[in-house]
Amino acid sequence: MVRIILFLVIIVTSSIEAQIDEKAEVKAAVDTFFEGFHKGDTLIMKSVMMDNILLQTAYRNKEGKDILVTDDLKKLFDAIATRTKDQKWDERLLDYNIQVDGNMANAWTPYEFWFNDMFSHCGVNSFQLFKDGDQWKIIYLIDTRRKSTCGK
Repeated sequence: MVRIILFLVIIVTSSIEAQIDEKAEVKAAVDTFFEGFHKGDTLIMKSVMMDNILLQTAYRNKEGKDILVTDDLKKLFDAIATRTKDQKWDERLLDYNIQVDGNMANAWTPYEFWFNDMFSHCGVNSFQLFKDGDQWKIIYLIDTRRKSTCGK
């Protein structure tokens, strides 16, 4: 009986450790994405992205209507790559809530965006990732944006 209990403890412990390692790898992929974003280096960003990811933004316009916009990845890369040296884009991730199931993961990251050290907006990023071989890759990114009700 003691052997069975010990065996079960080892199995459960191994499973928990593997889950923690996967979450750390997902977090590393998100952090790599933002490393490239902050440096203006789209090659770093692309290293953790699948080729044809979907980018969307959800927000409420001034009239109170909910809007969903699908963004063009090329436009994002062009904006990042051609941003002038006097522009500082600082997306500050406030937390990570990461869920993993097999080769699929989600990273929910509340953030604040600062432009040239001035607060611009806040929201949440939701990254969907797929484990392509041994590397987590972003396949979908949707974010919310608002100028008020931050921190709520």
